[in-house]
Amino acid sequence: MSLRLAARFARREMRGGLRGFRLLLACLALGVAALAAVGTVRAAIEAGLEAEGAALLGGDAELDFTYRFASADERDWMAARATRVSEIVEFRSMAVKGRGDTSERALTQVKAVDDLYPLIGQMVLDPAMPLADALGPDATGLPGAVMERALANRLALVLGDTFALGEAEFTLSALIQREPDSAASGFSLGPRTLVLRDALEGSGLLASGTLFNSKYRLELPEGTALDPLEAEAKERFSDAGMRWTDARNGAPGVARFVERLSAFLVLVGLSGLAVGGVGVAAAVRAYLQRKTAVIATFRAMGATRATIFQTYFIQVGILAVMGVALGLLIGAGLPLLLSPLIEASLPLPARFAIYPMPLIEAALYGLLTAALFTLWPLARSADVRAATLFRDDWQRQSPWPAVPYLIAIAALLAALLALAGWFNGSWSLTLWTLGGLAATLAVLALAAALLRLISRAAARRARGHPRLRWALAAIGGPGEGATAVVLALGLGLSVLAAVGQIDGNLRRAIAGNLPDVAPSYFFVDIQKDQMPGYTARLEGDPAVSRIESAPMLRGVITEINGRPAREVAGDHWVVRGDRGVTYAALPGEDTRITEGEWWPENYNGPPLISFAAEEAEEIGVELGDTLTVNILGRDITGTITSFREVDFSTAGIGFVLTMNPAALSGAPHSFISTVYAEPEAEAAILRDLAGEYPNITAIRVRDAIDRVAAVLAGLASAISFGALATLATGFMVLIGAAAAGTGARSYEAALLKTMGASRRAIATSFVLRAGLLGLFAGAVALLAGITGGWAVSHYVMETDFAVVWPNALMIIAGGVLATVLAGLGFALKALNARPADMLRAQE
Repeated sequence: MSLRLAARFARREMRGGLRGFRLLLACLALGVAALAAVGTVRAAIEAGLEAEGAALLGGDAELDFTYRFASADERDWMAARATRVSEIVEFRSMAVKGRGDTSERALTQVKAVDDLYPLIGQMVLDPAMPLADALGPDATGLPGAVMERALANRLALVLGDTFALGEAEFTLSALIQREPDSAASGFSLGPRTLVLRDALEGSGLLASGTLFNSKYRLELPEGTALDPLEAEAKERFSDAGMRWTDARNGAPGVARFVERLSAFLVLVGLSGLAVGGVGVAAAVRAYLQRKTAVIATFRAMGATRATIFQTYFIQVGILAVMGVALGLLIGAGLPLLLSPLIEASLPLPARFAIYPMPLIEAALYGLLTAALFTLWPLARSADVRAATLFRDDWQRQSPWPAVPYLIAIAALLAALLALAGWFNGSWSLTLWTLGGLAATLAVLALAAALLRLISRAAARRARGHPRLRWALAAIGGPGEGATAVVLALGLGLSVLAAVGQIDGNLRRAIAGNLPDVAPSYFFVDIQKDQMPGYTARLEGDPAVSRIESAPMLRGVITEINGRPAREVAGDHWVVRGDRGVTYAALPGEDTRITEGEWWPENYNGPPLISFAAEEAEEIGVELGDTLTVNILGRDITGTITSFREVDFSTAGIGFVLTMNPAALSGAPHSFISTVYAEPEAEAAILRDLAGEYPNITAIRVRDAIDRVAAVLAGLASAISFGALATLATGFMVLIGAAAAGTGARSYEAALLKTMGASRRAIATSFVLRAGLLGLFAGAVALLAGITGGWAVSHYVMETDFAVVWPNALMIIAGGVLATVLAGLGFALKALNARPADMLRAQE
């Protein structure tokens, strides 16, 4: 009976329209729309990757080998199961234009293909021509090549010019506009150059021990089941260091990146929804305050607390569903509307449509957030007494709801946390993000209470400054406008401040050590017989302060203590792919053994291993454990005898796994080397070494770091857009708080005018009030953002932290500007109110 009566009351109350609930609808709609849009774009990219997996991969399946080509047995197996097999070789090299002192060099990612490439998809060139024609010989007999425009511009190459890769010369015949399988190649340090595999004969670039990957793309008969074929290939060749990829996930690295980035953006979106929740709570509280007389009348007529609660819970629930529905409409419709622009800007295929799962996820988040933030003020409405008809009793109520409501709020919070962890897939990221969000809200709530307390005390001391005194008195007054402003604006600015501090410190950490600590160049693919001449050139140069060289092989850790490595170490990066492996008779000068002992210099027994200490702790290996490493198709099992510190942050040579020389020295391999030199000597070093040893590849560390920094800048921009959405929601809450306080400000202005205050003095007090609130919210947000930035930099990035002051000052200025603009937008009505009308209406 109580619920039916409450539904009738709610239906009658809602006949008055949406007045007072526009803020609730706007906050929920914006928060849900952001989440739905992120989810829709993610689903569109995932659908595109799945639908065009074969084109992205360049075949129905791919077998990838490191450091070697497929054996005859492996080629026979592929030929027996595929209708066509295409061989591709990928490696880094130097593209060289000209000769001698006037030559120009640039790092490039070379893809050497056969006549069948691409099996699936189409290469788009400028000028338009078949790839076979572009890679064929020119009139002089030189083989053709195509490259990305960025590389041609860097070397000032035009069509028809010649350039060299190693000891082989090529003619640039076209520029790459679209490479069908570029996403499958992942991140690279240099632009692409594409040539025929046969044209590299005699170039010296694919000598024994050179760093390269050979990939075999298979075109399979129609209807081939991929699962059993994958199982057969892994059972037969996984011990040979083979990696399998197929069209079901043609670009696994890209798919993993999209999944993780979107998961983090969803969590950033949840912070925006939390800000919206503050606005929802403020809107509900303001509405219920206006309904105090109605609620008291209901109580006087015998309505129970349950009936009162249900009446307004039904109203808020209906409006919350409307807000969520509006958000879903915007979040699903906007990506569809902008799909041509999004598809044009993405380097990946995307298929935009209405995907139910992202919308269901966003709707659940929105409804749970609405329930979580409205339950508190709704619970307090049930405590309104009939006596409130004769005196304002709302402010005298206890700020705490009854215990059952507190339990319900805790349950909703747990449900929201569980839902976020389940959808996100990363419990640690979810707990850290939402835990930080909850902590920030708690700090902001305490800060708002402290602000009101300080304002009340300061107002009594500001007797000689009436404008300031009025502003302080309003901030410290009984209303909760100050709390809503500090919570909403503070949370939005906190997210933006944290992103800014993390981005600034990460950029500083990447570039800050150059050129004092990081080497000038990495040289790779140095053959053993080239090492004496290479070393002699550098050791005789006074501008070179340091040289580090080491033998370089690559291997896959396949087993730990006889068990599959993935079973022991999970998805740790050490076992996820092939890793650099080296050998050494003695530890280096800077090597610090943390546990165990190095092997004797002339040791010639079973293989022994020195492993990186931090990574060993992460994957759970100890001294005496065995690791099986597959190198060039051969399994080598060694025993761990020592752990050592490996610092990858210096950009120097660092190997997770080092073995004794007898275990590896017989395997084909090359050497890598780092050179620390004065900046003015770098060009001469590169010219001399590249001229003498064309097969050597030089990676300029500064350029590599700039390329990584550019990728990180894109990530920071994406996250900043999410933070700006949070801030936009906070600004909406400011507008709502300003609109809700219009009546109180009008009454305040009327009183002050009656007492002789000028419009200018009253307007100044309004500006001071807004500015002080914004300054305080910005300062607290900055403190929270700096704390969050420090925690991420220290514990996640493991880098030093320093406050990025330009970003910090912008946060504070943004807080002041936002509150002043929102406050002034609604101050005009209060200033224009006639005192007589306002005072008569208040009687």
